[in-house]
Amino acid sequence: MIDSQDTTLTTEQQTEEAQEKRLYASKEEVLERVKELAQGDEEISKPELDHLKTAFYYLLNAERDAAQKAYIADGGDPMQYVVTPDETEEVFKAEMNKIKELRQAAFQKAEAEKQANLKRKLEIIERIKELTTTPEDAAAGFQEVKALQTEWREIKTVPAENASELWNNYKLVQEQFYDLLKMNFEAREYDFKKNLEQKTALCEAAERLADEEDVVSAFHQLQDLHNQYREIGPVAKELRDEVWARFKAASTVVNKRHADHFEAIRQREEENLVKKSALCDKVESITTDDCTTNADWDKKTQEVLDLQKEWKTIGFAPKSMNVKIFERFRTACDQFFTAKNDFFAGRREQFQENINKKEELVKRAQELQDSTEWRQTSDKLIALQKEWKTIGMVPRKIGDQLWNDFLAACNKFFEARNAATSGERDEQQENLKKKQGIIEQLKALVEDAAEDLQQKMQTLIEEYKQIGHVPFKDKDELFRQYHDTLDILYKKLNKSRANRRLNAFKEGLREVAKRGEDAVSTERQKMQRRYNDMKQELENYENNLNFLSVSSKKGNTLVDELNRKVEKLRDELALMKEKIKAMNE
Repeated sequence: MIDSQDTTLTTEQQTEEAQEKRLYASKEEVLERVKELAQGDEEISKPELDHLKTAFYYLLNAERDAAQKAYIADGGDPMQYVVTPDETEEVFKAEMNKIKELRQAAFQKAEAEKQANLKRKLEIIERIKELTTTPEDAAAGFQEVKALQTEWREIKTVPAENASELWNNYKLVQEQFYDLLKMNFEAREYDFKKNLEQKTALCEAAERLADEEDVVSAFHQLQDLHNQYREIGPVAKELRDEVWARFKAASTVVNKRHADHFEAIRQREEENLVKKSALCDKVESITTDDCTTNADWDKKTQEVLDLQKEWKTIGFAPKSMNVKIFERFRTACDQFFTAKNDFFAGRREQFQENINKKEELVKRAQELQDSTEWRQTSDKLIALQKEWKTIGMVPRKIGDQLWNDFLAACNKFFEARNAATSGERDEQQENLKKKQGIIEQLKALVEDAAEDLQQKMQTLIEEYKQIGHVPFKDKDELFRQYHDTLDILYKKLNKSRANRRLNAFKEGLREVAKRGEDAVSTERQKMQRRYNDMKQELENYENNLNFLSVSSKKGNTLVDELNRKVEKLRDELALMKEKIKAMNE
């Protein structure tokens, strides 16, 4: 809602008005408007300057992009392309500098005028205040006050930060003056009546603005009405609130329409920002990693061009984000076309590098094709095959020949290996079945509560150790199942033993207690020292285990042994802790 005391548009309102920008068809048209502003006398707004700058460079960049595309389409080398300087750009920059100087001078002049206006209005308020000392002074100074009011209305704007307070003080001293003007009651009543007529007419004019089709025009007309309203003197005291309430209600209707209008614009701009952000995401998500042929690049290039075309159909984003979102989109597009140029510039060199790498792999494979060291050579050839996959493309004709040579060398070795090791594989499959059977028997012992559980376990473990190798691909999984099952069984055995040992300790503790408190204390100290020694020993084992885990292969016997000792020490520590707890109790 616009207060009658507010005579100027806020910065936000000026910005909103500037958002309805003119569209320019060419950079020459933009330059013509810039020259018009630089050489004319009209007020120059920053939003329009920002729009002119954005429009000029958008059109300039579009021309340059078109020139570059035409150059490339005519068979030109993208790496040799040089952007041609644009004389219009230099003229544009010069005219914009002139405008900048004009705006700075106008700003300084306007600020000086506002300060002078403020000073004079403060003097008017002080003079009216002096005339309101007594009713006699007020009556004698009536004509002077009328002249001061006329002068007040003729004075232009003051600094915005002082406007509200200045108006309130002026209004106050006027009302004080007229309230004391009892000796000239007829003149006072006449002024009240005339002021009422003028303010009523302004109320009617404000009410008619509710039907104005141009919302922005209605808003600015309302500002003029507010300026006129505030310059009119007071009305009869009993009518002041009523007249102001009517004017304020009419203003509220116009202000709401204005606010709704720009809220709709803001919403559209936010929607445009969402759409443009989505286009940025799409361009940024276009990867060139898989572009290895002309067809790949043509497909991706068309995608980018389609997104650029769609971008042009979307209106402005919010002012605070409009330039940023455009820079983001342009950067993403530039990165794509830079990658494209780099690809075609370095493609021939990369092809030759890839050919050299593959020729080297063919040579190494041919050197290994007659080897009878089956395991080591298999690992080497598999490593070569993995390395082959990491090498980029080469021209198809030579690439097919290199692949055939490489594949022939690999096939020759593996066919010979398979013929020599077929019997060994059958034996490993049989060993796999035997070990899986023993693991199942160990799993069955988990639920076995027999006294000879440990003996049964040991028997199965010895059988397992006697069985030979299994297929390499099954080794790790079989190892995991075997040791996971043993871990469960050992924990079961240790828990049972620990319970029996703890119960036996508690029975023996009673005998120690009979020997007196000193005996209990001595025994407890021994146990505490033993607990600390075991804890230190556990830390040493764990440190050694960490070192071996990094440097040893999976399944190393020493690592397994240390793991078992660590688990055993942990169980012993837990048992010792329970004994100390029982002794404390």
